[in-house]
Amino acid sequence: MPDRGGSPRGPRIRAGRPSRRARTLLMTLGVLAVLAMAFVMFAGFWTDWLWYRSVHYSSVFTTTLWTKIGLFFVFGLLMAVAVGINVYLAHRLRPPLSAMSLEQQSLDRYRMGIAPYKKWVLLAVCALVGLIAGASASSQWRTWLLWTNATPFGTKDPQFGVDVSFYAFDLPWYRFLLSFGFAAVVLSLLASALVHYLYGGLRITSPGGRATAAATGHLSVLLGLFVTLKAVAYWLDRYSLAVKSGNLKSGDWTGLRYVDANAYLPAKTILFAIAIICALLFFATLWRRTWSLPLIGFGLMVLSAILIGGLYPAIVQKFQVQPNEAAKEQPYIQKNIDATRQAYDIAGTKVSDYVGTNPAKDENRAQLRADADTTASIRLLDPNVVSPTFQQLQKANGYYSFPSTLDVDRYKADGKEQDTVVGLRELNLAGVPQHSWINDHFKYTHGYGLVAAKGTTATEGDETTRGEPVFTESELPTTGELGEYEQRIYYGEKTKQWSIVGDKSTPEIDYNTTDDGEKSYTYTGKSGVGLKSPLTRAAYAVAFGDPQIFYSGAVGDDSRILYNRTPKERVEAVAPWLTIDGDSYPAVVDHRVVWIVDAYTTSNGYPYSSRTTLGDTTADSLTDGQRAVLAQQNQVNYIRNSVKATVDAFSGDVTLYEWDDKDPVLKTWMKAFPRTVQPKSAISADLMAHLRYPQDLFKVQRQLLTRYHVTKASTFYSGSEVWQVPNDPATKTGKAVPPYYLSLRMPDQKAQTFSLTTTYTLNRRDNLGAFMAVDADASSQDYGTIRLLRLSNTKVYGPQQVQSQFNSDPDVAEKIKLLSGGGGSTVEYGNLLTIPLDGGLLYVEPVYLRGADFDYPLLKKVLVWYGGKVEFEDTLGEALNAVFGTAEGGTTPPPETGGGTGTQPPPANATVAQALADAQAAYDASQKALKAGDWAAYGQAQKDLAAALQRAQEAEKQAGKQPGKPTGEQPEKRG
Repeated sequence: MPDRGGSPRGPRIRAGRPSRRARTLLMTLGVLAVLAMAFVMFAGFWTDWLWYRSVHYSSVFTTTLWTKIGLFFVFGLLMAVAVGINVYLAHRLRPPLSAMSLEQQSLDRYRMGIAPYKKWVLLAVCALVGLIAGASASSQWRTWLLWTNATPFGTKDPQFGVDVSFYAFDLPWYRFLLSFGFAAVVLSLLASALVHYLYGGLRITSPGGRATAAATGHLSVLLGLFVTLKAVAYWLDRYSLAVKSGNLKSGDWTGLRYVDANAYLPAKTILFAIAIICALLFFATLWRRTWSLPLIGFGLMVLSAILIGGLYPAIVQKFQVQPNEAAKEQPYIQKNIDATRQAYDIAGTKVSDYVGTNPAKDENRAQLRADADTTASIRLLDPNVVSPTFQQLQKANGYYSFPSTLDVDRYKADGKEQDTVVGLRELNLAGVPQHSWINDHFKYTHGYGLVAAKGTTATEGDETTRGEPVFTESELPTTGELGEYEQRIYYGEKTKQWSIVGDKSTPEIDYNTTDDGEKSYTYTGKSGVGLKSPLTRAAYAVAFGDPQIFYSGAVGDDSRILYNRTPKERVEAVAPWLTIDGDSYPAVVDHRVVWIVDAYTTSNGYPYSSRTTLGDTTADSLTDGQRAVLAQQNQVNYIRNSVKATVDAFSGDVTLYEWDDKDPVLKTWMKAFPRTVQPKSAISADLMAHLRYPQDLFKVQRQLLTRYHVTKASTFYSGSEVWQVPNDPATKTGKAVPPYYLSLRMPDQKAQTFSLTTTYTLNRRDNLGAFMAVDADASSQDYGTIRLLRLSNTKVYGPQQVQSQFNSDPDVAEKIKLLSGGGGSTVEYGNLLTIPLDGGLLYVEPVYLRGADFDYPLLKKVLVWYGGKVEFEDTLGEALNAVFGTAEGGTTPPPETGGGTGTQPPPANATVAQALADAQAAYDASQKALKAGDWAAYGQAQKDLAAALQRAQEAEKQAGKQPGKPTGEQPEKRG
């Protein structure tokens, strides 16, 4: 008997049921917990609905929601019914229990234990499998919508002759149905076998038969269904061969190879027939009541799968393909080439041979120099370098900032359209002078204005100001060439916090200037969600985890909450079926600032087209922390820039425009989400002037063209013409060089056009292999035309070699030393631009200086390379004059005679030497004054240093004019 008495430690508490008060309290807490969880779920749903309604895309929310709900209930119910019926049948078909063996006696305890709860156990099992299946099915909403709204491609695959839409839209859905069927049959089989065993239909150790006739028939039907599904899988596997990935000697591969077409394909057909026969044998057990024939058939099917599906293709590959792989695979390689070029929209690439060398001679110097001005608008202002300069000169207040990488667009300056570097002055909460809940969410809510500068020039003046951007739109509020426009920036790439605006009792800080002081503003737009309702405020308080939204007096009846404020996340939300380009850019369109976002439709089911991983192919030296990359793990083998989207920086309005009206994937999605995409004709002329070819698509095509510029299967297989994308020579990241926007005239063009350009080098070599440019001007008739200049001379210097020649040139090194002032300043290199020029190649690289007294880069010098000759001058014009020998000057001395690699030292010059000595003395004096805290002496020493450096540079130029120093063409330097 248990001890019910006391103990030395005191009396024990009598065990028993909780008191009524405790039970009531527990029930109340339970109900509150359930209500709290329900409200959290409701808050997420309600705030999402309110947001979609506020941006006028509620149909996207409802279509997606109802599709998920429908798939959840339909497939969840199907799974629950399938398992439930089979469990019920297994229970109904249980044998009567007579003399019980030891096995059955041990199982009887479990039967007795669950007897009172059989219905509840059945319901629980069905509910569990139904919930899991429904959740899995709801995630296939994209697959379902693509299947139900499929649009034909109008292109048939070369093997089976079916439309590409079957692989892109139909096959993924059939694969899902097949996997669902397998899951339903396997779960039903396991559950039925367990019930049959529990109730004696299956016996392991008991004497007599191992299974009753009823159990045999039931399980045989399920096994027959399983084998039938396997037969369907074999049949679909035939088509899946057209989109399967593999490896070939020439690289990654998608589609059928010789062994697939001549071994795997017939093997799958034979296995399909064997599986059908095997399934019929299983169904026949309903009458024969024996498993001997179906088990024999199943064994033969497994053996056939091993021999026909595995061993036979291996023999074909070993003894037929490998001895003569090039010839055997040639027709399949050709199919892969054609499909890949079509799927990535590179089939129309214009490839032409280009010499790459055209030395400057007496008879062509003037022509080369003139053509250098007309072939390209050489952009010296590097958007990847000058952001700190914009920050320093145009930030205006600490709570504004510019993106670390600016953008290149086209605007009119002085009446002419030219390449322009632009950046938005966005809100930067890290710079708010005093943080508080009110300041962070009510006061500091928006940025102000777009700043623009000419891309091809910089300011002149003394050493402290020379090289600043020539701003065409500047100051706060901005003024300039752009005219009047709405300057407030409520939506931007750096605007990621939520804000509450619109109530006059809590005005925002509009901007603050020395002349005007602090200006206030109350948001007048219709963006965001109104917070008048207490329920809405409570929902957002829960959704954002901030209870002050609910009870703060700063939230009034007119207050509106703004969130999801970056252009990319807004477009992703209203069009979840699109893949978004990593670099959205701002433009002033129809007197408003809008973000232009390029979006793609993609597929992973284009037959024979090789796959690429977007995160890998779009990565370059600028993607680390500066630019968002496309979805990292997305593997695709079809892509189109089918949609151009805009996001209004003031109102947040999102507009989707149909750009590629021939894309079947876009047409399919437009059927699924009608009235969400505007026709191309709705694009205004002002907006069209700022649309451009997207960088991420260009980088994907660039990577594919390293191999797929080749159109002959034999050459493709040999790999003799493979190129590679060079690493960025201006950085040490080891990442690919980014493509560059600039206005350029290719050899077959009559005038410059806004283009996106890049270079290729030979495989595992630094020599230039090709130059690539695409017409990036959306208003051009040739928009999207890719031009490839394939170099016939394999000894032409590539970007890395040119950069090495810049770095190793003794005269350049001497001038860099002068420029850096003995180590007090930092030299930065800008984008190394490659420009095809009259059969040769011109390289231009701006050089920036961060001075000791100005911590932002200014354009101070320009490096130019042509035909092996290097020039380093203050301006682009001077450098071009020098490199073509059309004016006196030049810094590259001739190489030593005899063809050696050494160079002569620069000529001695007493004035230069004296100026350098004065510069060193001034630098030493400035450092001494700095340590002593004598700021007056330090300022004077800095002026002396600047003056000495100026004298040294002028003396160096004069030295270039001395007799004996060549001013015309110089022999090629070899490094």
